[in-house]
Amino acid sequence: MPKRNIKKAITEEYKNTEKKPVRLNKYLSDAGICSRREADRLIEAGKVYIDGVQAVCGGKVLPGQKVTVGKKAVGGRRERVALAVNKPVGIVCTEDMRVKHNIIRFLKYPVRITYAGRLDKDSEGLLLMTNDGDLINQIMRARNFHEKEYKVTVHKPVTEEFLKGMAEGVHIVDREKGLDEVTRPCEVEKVGKYKFRIILTQGLNRQIRRMCQVFGYEVTELKRVRIMNIELGNLKTGAYRKLTEEELKELRQTLECTDSRKRWRMRKTP
Repeated sequence: MPKRNIKKAITEEYKNTEKKPVRLNKYLSDAGICSRREADRLIEAGKVYIDGVQAVCGGKVLPGQKVTVGKKAVGGRRERVALAVNKPVGIVCTEDMRVKHNIIRFLKYPVRITYAGRLDKDSEGLLLMTNDGDLINQIMRARNFHEKEYKVTVHKPVTEEFLKGMAEGVHIVDREKGLDEVTRPCEVEKVGKYKFRIILTQGLNRQIRRMCQVFGYEVTELKRVRIMNIELGNLKTGAYRKLTEEELKELRQTLECTDSRKRWRMRKTP
């Protein structure tokens, strides 16, 4: 092919790449508005528009098109933010700004971010917050067995029988919440007369508190100290820090490896 034609072909390929459409839910996620799943909910609710036309699920966005959510215009990809937060007791993990003590209002971070995995109001400790919707979705997939470590204080002495029962899996039931499940086996270790350490690979609603109740124990303090490779460390209560490049790299590698193993298992399933 003559040099002139090669240059023309490269130019055309570049132009086509630049004009490549992006799925609307990914566009909203990359813009830091919400996760892809939440974006689909907004689209289904009729709150998203492309160039003034109500969007539909599965829609795509071309460069130069105007996207709005409600009355708010949405930009393209923003700088990715990922924070480790030490959530205090009393702060609620919700995006509902009508809730006075919600985590978004508490942090007052200049970029819109949300949490990847809740902590209930009465618990404290490590919370990951980001504007990366894909990262949130990967972390939130309970079937991927991501480790979360907690330090727990209870109202009466920790016994070997209690530790053994917690580790083997606990049948927890809450008819109002539609919960009727046996928890996964987990690692539990006594660290004090009234304290123990537990590592979970799932995140059922108020799981540790419900597990303890089955054995007649009441949780008086509950602190999350690790999510996969991210540790709370000496971060002060109410403070936050940006994840380091090394932490993010290891976190993404772990998530990608987990997804790869899941896809391999699916291909092997007859």
